[in-house]
Amino acid sequence: MATTTETAGPTPGQAAFLEAVSTRLPSVRLLTDPVDRESYRSDETPYLHPGLPLAVALPTETADVAELVRIAALHMIPIVPRGAGTGLSGGAGGIDGGLTISFTKMDRVLEIDKDNLCVVTQPGIINADLKKAVAAEGLFYAPDPASYEMCSIGGNLGTNAGGLCCVKYGQTRDSVLGLEVVLANGAVIRTGGKNIKDVAGYALTHLFVGSQGTLGLITEATLRLRPTPPPRATMLAFFPTLEQAGDAVSGITAAGLGPVTLELLDQFTIQAVDDYQNLGLDREAAAMLLIESDLPDAAAEVELTAAEAACTAAGASMLVRARDAQEADWLRQARRMAYRALEQLGVVRMEDIGVPRSRVPEMLVAIEAVAKRYDVRIATFGHAGDGNLHPNFVFDRDDPRAEEITETARVDLYRDALRLGGTVTGEHGIGTTRRNFLELQRGGDAVKVMRSIKHALDPLGILNPGKVV
Repeated sequence: MATTTETAGPTPGQAAFLEAVSTRLPSVRLLTDPVDRESYRSDETPYLHPGLPLAVALPTETADVAELVRIAALHMIPIVPRGAGTGLSGGAGGIDGGLTISFTKMDRVLEIDKDNLCVVTQPGIINADLKKAVAAEGLFYAPDPASYEMCSIGGNLGTNAGGLCCVKYGQTRDSVLGLEVVLANGAVIRTGGKNIKDVAGYALTHLFVGSQGTLGLITEATLRLRPTPPPRATMLAFFPTLEQAGDAVSGITAAGLGPVTLELLDQFTIQAVDDYQNLGLDREAAAMLLIESDLPDAAAEVELTAAEAACTAAGASMLVRARDAQEADWLRQARRMAYRALEQLGVVRMEDIGVPRSRVPEMLVAIEAVAKRYDVRIATFGHAGDGNLHPNFVFDRDDPRAEEITETARVDLYRDALRLGGTVTGEHGIGTTRRNFLELQRGGDAVKVMRSIKHALDPLGILNPGKVV
């Protein structure tokens, strides 16, 4: 594979590649200055050490992407697809001597089909902007990552992103009807379409979603929409212990409730958010649940009342309901701002584990044990309603232990999650940060199948090499 150093100029082969791109795609912006390339080196996992791209291309059309891939294949240049760069697994990290294809200029909504409740969009659009576009037509796009105001749809597709609405509406994959994908040889295929039911052949759409650009480059997506639901009814529940909060989650699930949001914050996170946003939260509580219903009218009141009963049975110390939409938004900010609030306290290393919902209480206990074992602060928040938790290691900015403890302690977290029947990543993806743990979860034979699929679709190994498998 072609390589370069950060100080040396391009090799003859790399120079030939750059010349070919400039000649064959003169309208495509190509960044080659080291300062420009530096900003495309990392995603939101800055503790990794990715390479410096040879160049960054910013195409605007599928045909541009296909030609870039053909030229890269001819010159054996590795390709890294990149959205907004908000990923948390290293999936968009640069490769020395590679071409990063940034999709930020492919950000157009191509069609909003109200009759078929779907939208056709390019991948570079920001999640929040897509939501606004379809909301203007009385429609709702459900996937709702905490970073929705910054992350792109392409990045969401690449990682099969989750979010605050997963407990009711599922992950990104559950809202994808079809894709347009550029393969490693430059061919363009379409998977799926506007049909709700379509079982013709293999489920290629689901294969590409979550593959982090290792199997093909997504250049267009047909996404499922829903009629806009009513404004949410919102409630906070505070608990004396983490285990009681976990018991409340289990109780809500056992009661057959389907809240649109069921999020957890531990005491460390509650206090950090309250310091950051001054929301007047119960700082003495060991845990807080954010519970929301988007059912119509009285049905929302019924659902929250039933959730309140489950929380009370689990030992809730305080219950707070929003009185109007503005207050609901304030309460919701407690969860949305959790990561940013923790960043005010030092260096934060976020993890992304998941367990069956009934095992959430046990996983919370295990996280506390890891914190004591390594004498490290761990702030936990996450999507408790679907078992997806985010333990965050928080270090002082000058703590020399940060990298070493993160590497060792997270292994314990992964093993605890797997012991409870869970996963090493619920929504952030394998990328590079968890690549060494994929086989631990899936087993050697399953990983061999994944690698055989990778080789079949990318025989030259140029699509985001070193990621996932």
